[in-house]
Amino acid sequence: MQELASGKLLLDEPAPHVTRLKISNPAKRGALDHEILDTLAETVRGLDARCLLLTGDGNMFSAGYDIGNLEDQNFEERAEALVAHPFHDALEALEAYEYPVVAALNGHAIGGGLEVALTCDIRVAARGIKVGMPPARLGLIYSHTGLRKFIEVCGVANTAELFYVGRNVDADRAARMGLVNQVVERDELMTVALDLSAEIARNAPLSLKGNKSAMRTLRAHGAALPEDVERELVELRESCFRSEDFREGVKSFAEKRPPEWRGR
Repeated sequence: MQELASGKLLLDEPAPHVTRLKISNPAKRGALDHEILDTLAETVRGLDARCLLLTGDGNMFSAGYDIGNLEDQNFEERAEALVAHPFHDALEALEAYEYPVVAALNGHAIGGGLEVALTCDIRVAARGIKVGMPPARLGLIYSHTGLRKFIEVCGVANTAELFYVGRNVDADRAARMGLVNQVVERDELMTVALDLSAEIARNAPLSLKGNKSAMRTLRAHGAALPEDVERELVELRESCFRSEDFREGVKSFAEKRPPEWRGR
């Protein structure tokens, strides 16, 4: 296991084509300081694993952005810089990762920690953890990009409850709200998350990249797509039918054997 960000990020490859990143900052309940965020962004941009698995350490996934980074700052003079802090770059790197990203919520995911989880494509949570958004209790107006993400994932009503009330909810309620895909027992979490990640990574890389790109584009443009954008998506889908991997997928299915992906 490779230590990054002074040991606050741990990187390994627990299965073929799967990279796991673990947030390990127990002294601050998994809080995301600038070193972690900068390293996370840089590391994710340099990966090419077919599935990225993001998790935490101990009883916390992440308590969110380390507000200790905001101490002793003149907020009125530095408002613009605070809006553009490294948290945005880390989220952008996760959002732009071309292959699927799975979050294994081993512990509580609060504030920015929950948004990090929602930036991942699939979330598996350990039963008993809690998630929540405390901006209303901090006097914080959340980013419009973050709010949009919550609305997309769990709808307007649930987003309103999270942000207006500021109360944490347990994993089972989070699943009913659409915040997580699956809830499992704590001692089963990493096995389930690794099995899921490995299953994803065994699939056709062109399909994984193409479908993720298409979903990202659809979310960005809403229901009505400009003609040139729609044409790009049609061409993207058409390209898979000309690929070696599509032919291999059809052939291996017919022959009832594991496919041998070439990525082209």
